[in-house]
Amino acid sequence: MEDLKNIIESLLFVAEEPLTLDKIKDVLELDDRQQIRDALHELQADYATRTGAFVLREVAGGYQFRSRSEYVPWIKKLIQPKPARLSKAALETLAIIAYKQPVIRSDIEQLRGVDCGGVLRMLLERNLIRVLGRKEIPGRPIIYATTKQFLEVFDLKNLKDLPSPKEIEDLGKAPLDEEIGEDDAGEAPPASDRAPDGRNATHAAQKPAEDQIAAGASPAEDLSATSQGKEPING
Repeated sequence: MEDLKNIIESLLFVAEEPLTLDKIKDVLELDDRQQIRDALHELQADYATRTGAFVLREVAGGYQFRSRSEYVPWIKKLIQPKPARLSKAALETLAIIAYKQPVIRSDIEQLRGVDCGGVLRMLLERNLIRVLGRKEIPGRPIIYATTKQFLEVFDLKNLKDLPSPKEIEDLGKAPLDEEIGEDDAGEAPPASDRAPDGRNATHAAQKPAEDQIAAGASPAEDLSATSQGKEPING
Protein backbone atom coordinates (compact mmCIF):
# COMPACT_ATOMS: atom_id res chain seq x y z
CA MET A 1 0.00 0.00 0.00
CA GLU A 2 1.36 3.39 -1.02
CA ASP A 3 1.92 6.00 1.68
CA LEU A 4 1.25 3.38 4.36
CA LYS A 5 3.37 5.21 6.94
CA ASN A 6 1.58 8.52 6.31
CA ILE A 7 -1.84 6.88 6.52
CA ILE A 8 -1.00 5.25 9.84
CA GLU A 9 0.39 8.55 11.09
CA SER A 10 -2.89 10.28 10.25
CA LEU A 11 -4.85 7.62 12.14
CA LEU A 12 -2.64 8.03 15.19
CA PHE A 13 -3.00 11.80 14.99
CA VAL A 14 -6.81 11.76 15.32
CA ALA A 15 -7.17 8.75 17.64
CA GLU A 16 -8.39 9.51 21.16
CA GLU A 17 -6.80 6.38 22.65
CA PRO A 18 -3.86 4.10 21.81
CA LEU A 19 -4.38 2.28 18.52
CA THR A 20 -3.66 -1.42 18.56
CA LEU A 21 -2.09 -3.28 15.67
CA ASP A 22 -5.36 -5.14 15.10
CA LYS A 23 -7.36 -1.90 15.00
CA ILE A 24 -5.05 -0.39 12.40
CA LYS A 25 -5.19 -3.64 10.42
CA ASP A 26 -9.01 -3.55 10.40
CA VAL A 27 -9.14 0.08 9.28
CA LEU A 28 -6.62 -0.46 6.49
CA GLU A 29 -8.11 -3.84 5.51
CA LEU A 30 -4.56 -5.08 5.26
CA ASP A 31 -3.61 -8.66 6.11
CA ASP A 32 0.13 -8.10 6.46
CA ARG A 33 0.62 -7.32 10.17
CA GLN A 34 4.40 -7.17 9.77
CA GLN A 35 4.09 -4.42 7.18
CA ILE A 36 2.05 -2.37 9.64
CA ARG A 37 4.48 -3.07 12.46
CA ASP A 38 7.44 -2.02 10.30
CA ALA A 39 5.69 1.24 9.41
CA LEU A 40 5.02 1.95 13.09
CA HIS A 41 8.64 1.31 13.98
CA GLU A 42 9.76 3.67 11.21
CA LEU A 43 7.44 6.35 12.57
CA GLN A 44 8.83 5.85 16.07
CA ALA A 45 12.37 6.26 14.74
CA ASP A 46 11.39 9.36 12.76
CA TYR A 47 9.92 11.12 15.80
CA ALA A 48 12.79 10.04 18.05
CA THR A 49 15.30 11.47 15.58
CA ARG A 50 13.30 14.66 15.09
CA THR A 51 13.47 15.46 18.84
CA GLY A 52 10.31 17.53 18.58
CA ALA A 53 7.62 18.23 21.13
CA PHE A 54 6.09 14.77 21.04
CA VAL A 55 6.98 11.14 20.35
CA LEU A 56 5.22 7.96 19.29
CA ARG A 57 4.99 5.61 22.25
CA GLU A 58 3.79 2.04 22.63
CA VAL A 59 1.43 2.17 25.59
CA ALA A 60 -1.50 0.10 26.91
CA GLY A 61 -1.16 -2.44 24.12
CA GLY A 62 -1.29 0.16 21.35
CA TYR A 63 0.47 3.18 19.86
CA GLN A 64 -0.13 6.83 20.73
CA PHE A 65 1.48 10.24 20.29
CA ARG A 66 2.62 11.63 23.64
CA SER A 67 4.12 14.97 24.66
CA ARG A 68 7.68 14.97 25.90
CA SER A 69 7.79 15.37 29.65
CA GLU A 70 9.86 18.57 29.54
CA TYR A 71 6.94 20.41 27.91
CA VAL A 72 4.26 19.32 30.38
CA PRO A 73 4.44 22.56 32.46
CA TRP A 74 3.60 24.63 29.36
CA ILE A 75 0.79 22.29 28.34
CA LYS A 76 -0.72 22.55 31.80
CA LYS A 77 -0.75 26.34 31.55
CA LEU A 78 -2.74 26.09 28.33
CA ILE A 79 -5.35 23.48 29.21
CA GLN A 80 -5.36 23.93 33.01
CA PRO A 81 -6.53 20.37 33.75
CA LYS A 82 -8.20 19.50 37.01
CA PRO A 83 -5.61 17.51 39.00
CA ALA A 84 -6.54 13.84 39.17
CA ARG A 85 -4.97 13.26 42.55
CA LEU A 86 -4.87 9.99 44.44
CA SER A 87 -4.60 9.65 48.20
CA LYS A 88 -1.93 7.62 49.92
CA ALA A 89 -4.57 4.95 50.63
CA ALA A 90 -5.59 4.84 46.96
CA LEU A 91 -1.98 4.55 45.79
CA GLU A 92 -1.25 1.74 48.23
CA THR A 93 -4.39 -0.14 47.19
CA LEU A 94 -3.66 0.38 43.50
CA ALA A 95 -0.09 -0.86 43.97
CA ILE A 96 -1.30 -4.05 45.64
CA ILE A 97 -3.82 -4.72 42.87
CA ALA A 98 -1.24 -4.00 40.16
CA TYR A 99 1.29 -6.46 41.56
CA LYS A 100 -1.03 -9.11 43.02
CA GLN A 101 -3.82 -9.22 40.41
CA PRO A 102 -6.15 -10.97 40.12
CA VAL A 103 -6.87 -10.26 43.78
CA ILE A 104 -9.87 -10.15 46.11
CA ARG A 105 -10.75 -7.50 48.69
CA SER A 106 -9.84 -9.57 51.74
CA ASP A 107 -6.30 -10.11 50.41
CA ILE A 108 -5.89 -6.36 49.88
CA GLU A 109 -7.16 -5.60 53.37
CA GLN A 110 -4.85 -8.19 54.89
CA LEU A 111 -1.88 -6.42 53.32
CA ARG A 112 -3.01 -2.88 54.17
CA GLY A 113 -4.53 -3.64 57.57
CA VAL A 114 -7.60 -1.43 56.96
CA ASP A 115 -10.99 -1.60 55.28
CA CYS A 116 -10.65 -0.80 51.56
CA GLY A 117 -14.28 -0.65 50.41
CA GLY A 118 -14.40 3.10 49.82
CA VAL A 119 -11.00 3.19 48.10
CA LEU A 120 -11.97 0.33 45.77
CA ARG A 121 -15.16 2.15 44.76
CA MET A 122 -13.19 5.30 43.98
CA LEU A 123 -10.64 3.38 41.86
CA LEU A 124 -13.50 1.70 39.99
CA GLU A 125 -15.13 5.08 39.32
CA ARG A 126 -11.86 6.41 37.91
CA ASN A 127 -11.54 3.32 35.71
CA LEU A 128 -8.13 2.42 37.15
CA ILE A 129 -9.33 -1.02 38.25
CA ARG A 130 -12.02 -3.39 37.00
CA VAL A 131 -14.05 -6.36 38.15
CA LEU A 132 -12.98 -9.67 36.62
CA GLY A 133 -15.70 -11.77 38.19
CA ARG A 134 -16.17 -13.69 41.40
CA LYS A 135 -13.88 -16.21 43.04
CA GLU A 136 -15.43 -19.62 43.54
CA ILE A 137 -14.92 -19.79 47.29
CA PRO A 138 -17.46 -19.31 50.11
CA GLY A 139 -19.02 -15.89 49.77
CA ARG A 140 -17.90 -15.62 46.12
CA PRO A 141 -15.88 -12.41 46.61
CA ILE A 142 -15.26 -10.00 43.73
CA ILE A 143 -11.95 -10.30 41.87
CA TYR A 144 -10.13 -7.07 40.96
CA ALA A 145 -7.50 -6.21 38.33
CA THR A 146 -6.12 -3.08 36.70
CA THR A 147 -7.48 -1.58 33.46
CA LYS A 148 -6.15 -0.32 30.16
CA GLN A 149 -6.66 3.18 31.58
CA PHE A 150 -4.21 2.29 34.37
CA LEU A 151 -1.56 1.47 31.76
CA GLU A 152 -2.22 4.75 29.93
CA VAL A 153 -2.04 6.90 33.06
CA PHE A 154 1.23 5.33 34.21
CA ASP A 155 2.66 5.21 30.66
CA LEU A 156 3.13 1.43 30.61
CA LYS A 157 3.23 -0.77 27.51
CA ASN A 158 1.84 -3.68 29.54
CA LEU A 159 2.00 -5.07 33.07
CA LYS A 160 5.40 -6.59 32.37
CA ASP A 161 6.76 -3.03 32.32
CA LEU A 162 6.06 -2.68 36.05
CA PRO A 163 9.40 -2.58 37.87
CA SER A 164 10.23 -5.55 40.01
CA PRO A 165 10.41 -5.13 43.80
CA LYS A 166 14.17 -5.70 43.55
CA GLU A 167 14.55 -2.86 41.05
CA ILE A 168 12.52 -0.54 43.27
CA GLU A 169 14.53 -1.49 46.32
CA ASP A 170 17.75 -0.68 44.45
CA LEU A 171 16.46 2.79 43.64
CA GLY A 172 15.67 3.48 47.26
CA LYS A 173 12.39 4.27 48.90
CA ALA A 174 10.90 7.74 48.51
CA PRO A 175 8.50 8.88 51.27
CA LEU A 176 4.89 9.36 50.25
CA ASP A 177 3.58 12.93 50.34
CA GLU A 178 1.20 13.10 53.26
CA GLU A 179 -0.75 15.85 51.49
CA ILE A 180 -1.00 14.07 48.15
CA GLY A 181 -4.74 14.47 47.77
CA GLU A 182 -7.79 12.82 49.22
CA ASP A 183 -8.01 12.50 52.94
CA ASP A 184 -7.19 9.05 54.26
CA ALA A 185 -9.31 9.58 57.35
CA GLY A 186 -12.24 7.32 57.96
CA GLU A 187 -10.58 4.03 57.12
CA ALA A 188 -11.42 1.42 59.69
CA PRO A 189 -9.66 -1.86 60.43
CA PRO A 190 -11.22 -4.84 58.63
CA ALA A 191 -13.83 -6.79 60.52
CA SER A 192 -11.96 -10.08 60.35
CA ASP A 193 -9.34 -10.86 63.01
CA ARG A 194 -5.79 -11.41 61.88
CA ALA A 195 -2.65 -12.71 63.49
CA PRO A 196 -0.74 -9.87 65.21
CA ASP A 197 2.30 -10.33 62.97
CA GLY A 198 0.44 -11.36 59.82
CA ARG A 199 0.36 -7.91 58.24
CA ASN A 200 3.94 -6.98 59.02
CA ALA A 201 5.53 -9.76 57.03
CA THR A 202 3.34 -9.46 53.96
CA HIS A 203 3.20 -5.68 53.99
CA ALA A 204 6.98 -5.43 54.17
CA ALA A 205 7.29 -7.62 51.09
CA GLN A 206 4.76 -5.54 49.16
CA LYS A 207 5.89 -2.07 50.28
CA PRO A 208 8.54 -1.53 47.58
CA ALA A 209 5.90 -2.09 44.90
CA GLU A 210 3.57 0.40 46.57
CA ASP A 211 6.33 2.99 46.82
CA GLN A 212 7.06 2.69 43.10
CA ILE A 213 3.46 3.30 42.12
CA ALA A 214 3.37 6.23 44.51
CA ALA A 215 6.59 7.65 43.15
CA GLY A 216 5.61 7.05 39.55
CA ALA A 217 2.10 8.43 39.92
CA SER A 218 2.98 12.05 40.55
CA PRO A 219 3.31 13.17 36.91
CA ALA A 220 0.16 11.31 35.94
CA GLU A 221 -1.82 12.74 38.84
CA ASP A 222 -1.29 16.29 37.66
CA LEU A 223 -2.58 15.48 34.18
CA SER A 224 -6.05 14.53 33.06
CA ALA A 225 -6.84 10.83 32.75
CA THR A 226 -6.55 11.08 28.98
CA SER A 227 -3.27 10.99 27.08
CA GLN A 228 -0.91 13.76 27.96
CA GLY A 229 0.08 14.02 24.32
CA LYS A 230 -3.23 14.90 22.70
CA GLU A 231 -3.50 18.65 23.23
CA PRO A 232 -0.19 19.79 21.72
CA ILE A 233 -0.71 17.56 18.70
CA ASN A 234 -4.21 18.74 17.85
CA GLY A 235 -3.42 22.33 18.72
